[in-house]
Amino acid sequence: MRSQSINNISLMQYIFIIHGTQVGIGILTLPRELTEIAGTDGWISILIGGAFSILVSILITSIMKKHPDKTLYDLLLIYFGSYLGTLVNFIVVLYGALATITVIFTTLFVINVWVLVETPTYLILAGYLIPLFIIGSNGIKALGRYSEITFYFSIWMPILLLFPLKDAHVLNLLPVVKEGWYPIISAVRTTFLSFLGFEMAFFFYPYLTCKQHATKGIIVANLLSLGMFLVITMVSYLFFSPKEITQYEWPTLTLLKVIEFSFLERFEIIYLSFYMYVLSTTWLPYTYVTILGSQAILKKGSHKKHLLIFIFLLLLISIFFQPSYLQIAKLAKTWGSAGYIMGYVFPVLLGFYIILHHFFKTRKSA
Repeated sequence: MRSQSINNISLMQYIFIIHGTQVGIGILTLPRELTEIAGTDGWISILIGGAFSILVSILITSIMKKHPDKTLYDLLLIYFGSYLGTLVNFIVVLYGALATITVIFTTLFVINVWVLVETPTYLILAGYLIPLFIIGSNGIKALGRYSEITFYFSIWMPILLLFPLKDAHVLNLLPVVKEGWYPIISAVRTTFLSFLGFEMAFFFYPYLTCKQHATKGIIVANLLSLGMFLVITMVSYLFFSPKEITQYEWPTLTLLKVIEFSFLERFEIIYLSFYMYVLSTTWLPYTYVTILGSQAILKKGSHKKHLLIFIFLLLLISIFFQPSYLQIAKLAKTWGSAGYIMGYVFPVLLGFYIILHHFFKTRKSA
């Protein structure tokens, strides 16, 4: 699948696509999830998880350099053959669809709880599907531009989360490594879901104009996400007590209640409305992964047709499936397990397989 000039993306767009995919629903729950396992030492787990994501990201770009004009769907057919390659491609498509559904329905659930309590889920989703079709039908370059604009548009949002520091308690962080290293290491896997998104390099690398900077770009994207996770987690630790933070499902949103203006009440609703744009940069790339995969498997139809079918299925699901909080949590857990395999285990196995494949091929031809 060769990249077409109309779909070429710049290095900055490549960075913001990956960063936008990473910075999603994890920001809302990560401080609480880390505290439940590692206490206020969870920030160390973020650093370790970030290091893992950077190492795997470098591995992915190294794999893609061998076939710069191919996506993962093409690589699987090359190395695994038509039948097995198609089967694995189908699994990857299911992964993209699972990620899209998880993030979208989590977004809809948050909107229902915090903003539009009485509005049916399918009506809210219908509003989302219009920009999804506009961006999706205009190709990957449109996604890159949207991700870049959204980053600049939302750069003020993390700064506002520093307001609660006026009531910060530094003693909440002390002593460091208070429970030992085992809880910290155990919490690292919790960060893996938040850092998911670097696997987008498997699909968007061929469209990058300056591929020689791909490794640098994906490292920058991971570092941006790492910095975001650290800031939000540290602010939560400094503001809430270790026991208090575990009582809130979305401690990041609870932080916003501290911000008050004489002319505005419930600022968190305004903030959350803007944050919907940030969340859309998470599920839009996974939608592209799903559409590109279905197109590669079926080998017919334009991506617009595949997108329309996927949009129709999403709307149909939203009519008959309105998940509760527990169901949303199960979806996230399922995606987390699938993401652990797809994002961390699969690239390592694929890298070893490619090395062995080239070794035996060279030995056979010698």
